[in-house]
Amino acid sequence: MESMNYWIKNLHLEPHPEGGYFVETTRSNESLDLPQGSRPLFTSIIFLLTADNPSHFHRLSSDETWFYHAGSPLTVHCIFPDGHYAAIKIGPNLTNGECLSYTVPKGTIFGSSVSNGFSVVSCVVTPGFDYNDFELFTQSTLINKYPEHTSVIKQLAYEEIPKQ
Repeated sequence: MESMNYWIKNLHLEPHPEGGYFVETTRSNESLDLPQGSRPLFTSIIFLLTADNPSHFHRLSSDETWFYHAGSPLTVHCIFPDGHYAAIKIGPNLTNGECLSYTVPKGTIFGSSVSNGFSVVSCVVTPGFDYNDFELFTQSTLINKYPEHTSVIKQLAYEEIPKQ
């Protein structure tokens, strides 16, 4: 198996504000006119997460589909709009309950973690990703709203949102 540095170097990955490393691979030339403004029909990225560098809790106003490519399986942690929590395993071992892809519905608060090593995935956002539609959360904000999920919130939400 290739090393994490192999993927970062050869895919030209850069740090992502939510955690991990990424590169945008596609931005549709077609666009949609939405109430919040014009958005590309879709966007896609390649995303690498590590055990020490997860995807922190955030929310999008579009659906995001995750596709497994290489490395360790990862878990997508979702707090759905109705408040219930689910952990979805994305990876190559279907007999262990992992799936090759999963779509996070818009409006869901979610983050992703890798137990050990790293995971390489791609993510497709439809309508396309725009930072104006991206919201990061602090631990205190989420714990106040979802105290029953304190453990996973402390694992995947920033204490303070980092300066960009």
